Amino acid sequence: MKKITISLNALEPLFLRLEKLTKVQRILIAVVSVVLIVGGFVYFVFMPRYEAISNLKAEVEKTESELRVATAKAAKLAQKKAELKEAEDNFNLALRALPDKEEIPSLLAAISQSGQDAGLEFLLFQPKAEIPRDFYAEIPVSINVKGGYHNVGLFLDKLSNLARIVNVNDLKITPDQSGGMLTTACTAVTYKFVETKPQPEKKK
Repeated sequence: MKKITISLNALEPLFLRLEKLTKVQRILIAVVSVVLIVGGFVYFVFMPRYEAISNLKAEVEKTESELRVATAKAAKLAQKKAELKEAEDNFNLALRALPDKEEIPSLLAAISQSGQDAGLEFLLFQPKAEIPRDFYAEIPVSINVKGGYHNVGLFLDKLSNLARIVNVNDLKITPDQSGGMLTTACTAVTYKFVETKPQPEKKK
């Protein structure tokens, strides 16, 4: 009780001064006090928490943006992998249609046999020099045969059904002087796979 009495006595001059103030002055003091209290609360309590919330929101937005970009990249990556797989499958399929060096003699023999099976008489069957390309080489064969129109059509059909690729270029059909027969000249182009040798590394 003694401490409370001392405190009240110490504050008594302050109360006396407040009593002497006008109503307007008291209102101003109350307003200033409220402003100081509210301002202190806002500055020391509200603002730090508001800044922390704003920073968290910014981090969340940044993370969501990065997630959207990563998701888009992941979708593109899956698409590119699918395209790469399709390209590899197509390449392997084409590669299987290209004979290697050891298969060329049997392939040429198959072309010649197709003509004979079609009932054609070979006047010329001449393989020419290889034409190197990228990973393959072209092997042109000059062909000159004699036979009927139906026989020529059967021969071309047999060539198209071979397991390996054979293209027919420069096809020329002319009537034979003996009558009833046709002379057919063309270039059958087949291909072989050429394995590219690794280039030696240049010395630094």
